[in-house]
Amino acid sequence: MRPKPLPWLDAYPLVEPTISADGISRYPFADSAFPVQVGFHVYTSRHDVRTRRHEHPEVIYIYSGNADVQIQNRSFAVKLGDLILLGPNLYHRILVNARQPAATVKIVSLTFQPEVIRGTEPSAEAELYLLPLLSQDSSFPHVIRAPSKLPDRVLGLILDMHHDLPAYGDMARLAVKTDLKMLLLCLVRHYKHYVRRQYSLRRRERDLARLQPLFHLLDEQYCERIRLADAARRCAMSSSYFMRFFKTVTGESFHGYLNDFRITKAQALLATTNDPIGDISEKVGFCSQSYFGKVFLMRVGMTPLAYRRSCELHDQNSGARPRPPASADCDRTRPNTSANT
Repeated sequence: MRPKPLPWLDAYPLVEPTISADGISRYPFADSAFPVQVGFHVYTSRHDVRTRRHEHPEVIYIYSGNADVQIQNRSFAVKLGDLILLGPNLYHRILVNARQPAATVKIVSLTFQPEVIRGTEPSAEAELYLLPLLSQDSSFPHVIRAPSKLPDRVLGLILDMHHDLPAYGDMARLAVKTDLKMLLLCLVRHYKHYVRRQYSLRRRERDLARLQPLFHLLDEQYCERIRLADAARRCAMSSSYFMRFFKTVTGESFHGYLNDFRITKAQALLATTNDPIGDISEKVGFCSQSYFGKVFLMRVGMTPLAYRRSCELHDQNSGARPRPPASADCDRTRPNTSANT
């Protein structure tokens, strides 16, 4: 059975009118509830489409002809069988050789919203599928060349999706989503070294972002009582999960991290004021001076008094200004001295 001809459309009147002043190209998906779309566009040397960007990733296969693809401030020469990967919000355009008036380039494009893969409950697995398209930095290799054979496999999956689109039925949606995941898996494998580096970085950034509300709390209220349950609640986690998560991200228990932070604050006060050591212990949130001294010795390797004397000796040798007199009051709310965390 002879396959149906592909529905080629002139790219210029299709794309150019959708580009806004800030370069965003918006066009509706055929099914807004299942936003996956395959396009068949013809570019000619008669028109240059302006640089544009869109808020969804795009995979482009060069079906015929030769062209230059401009992506941000970089240019790639592409030809029949090459594959191009575009992440969201990257300015780009396809330029056909203007010295050949009859030159044309045909492309097959796949666009989709990441929510198709993420679903209603985002997961690390879903993010890994999307990583080659959503983590493209200024050195990302956007073009996969035809000799690798991967572009032809990707084209086959795109054409299979085209056959099932618009996917109004459950079976059609399952087929399209399965093909899309297979396509993305091919890309993840191709970019495995790049993905491994970027995935590790992105995962760490996400994990640190989840702890950011707690870091703000520590910075503002380290001299007050901070219970583990309060810290977990600030990060929207259960106490048991928070303990494991915090240890994985920081390498320390929450209790140890908090004590380290308080000891650092105490070191600054010991080095810059003449406040009594007992007052400093209370100001940074420790329940007693003896416990403060024990933790300080374990973390710094000397007692608070020895640390102060070493700072005074350093000041004398360097000709630093004398310290201000001891302060009677903490500039923060007095901590509850019934507990240290």
